[in-house]
Amino acid sequence: MTPPVDPTLVQIGPIAVHWYGILILTGVLLGAVYASRQAPRYGIASDHIWNGLTVAVLLGIIGARLYHVFSTPAGCTPDTGYACGWPWYREHPEDIPKIWLGGLGIYGAIIGGVLGVVIYARVYKLPIPRLLDLGAPGLALGQAIGRWGNFINQELYGPPTGSSWFGLRIDAEHRLPIYKDLPPDTLFHPTFLYESLWCLALFITLVVLARKLERRLRPGDIFAGYLIGYPLGRFWIEFFRPDAWKIGPLATAQWVALLLIALSGTYLVVRHRWARGKTEETARPEEAAEEGAEE
Repeated sequence: MTPPVDPTLVQIGPIAVHWYGILILTGVLLGAVYASRQAPRYGIASDHIWNGLTVAVLLGIIGARLYHVFSTPAGCTPDTGYACGWPWYREHPEDIPKIWLGGLGIYGAIIGGVLGVVIYARVYKLPIPRLLDLGAPGLALGQAIGRWGNFINQELYGPPTGSSWFGLRIDAEHRLPIYKDLPPDTLFHPTFLYESLWCLALFITLVVLARKLERRLRPGDIFAGYLIGYPLGRFWIEFFRPDAWKIGPLATAQWVALLLIALSGTYLVVRHRWARGKTEETARPEEAAEEGAEE
């Protein structure tokens, strides 16, 4: 598996259009299309999805970039020759805005995007949990598409597969320092593909759950499901990241994944137990009234 196209789609003078940006934009738009079609089912005008998209995407990109810029991946130094994380950006601040070269952290994007949704919902007095539910499947779909930008940029790959047929071929100039001396035909784990397929499966799962369990779900459940489903896959995929930013024995992304799974799982359990308790309390007076009427 080798990137089939140049990372730059078209160059017009100093202006370049990169596949990385095109794929991310495509994922965002398709996710918004899904959300806008579902919004009327919950009493929310489709226009709110498109109007709020600008705020959410802008803050999401800022959050994603900041997460990447301030990360410290393994082996990242001011002399690596490519923008890897804070050790590089500290010495090369002019590279910070160059997002078309890659370098967006999804957890930063989630934080920024959620902040954008909250701000928009507050201004227009819309239900925050419901808006987050509408955006969650589209977010997973956007990730599934956007990860192919990593393929074209020859980034987000894992260690050698040891196979002669399965894996991703990486050009010498895009290899991590620890892999520079390996044979040219070495194949590496396509971690971008693992995450893309996981996110596609998550998108389908969230869509099905939203449809099949609509009457049992509470506002915010689908978004909580995303915050459990995506981190589960990311936790596993991080074991294939030799350049992962680590804190102790685990990658930072794995610690974040565990935290999100724990918080979201607790939220779902508490929310549904509380809702069940309220339902039972409401039912008791009605039952008592019916018994009184029978006497």
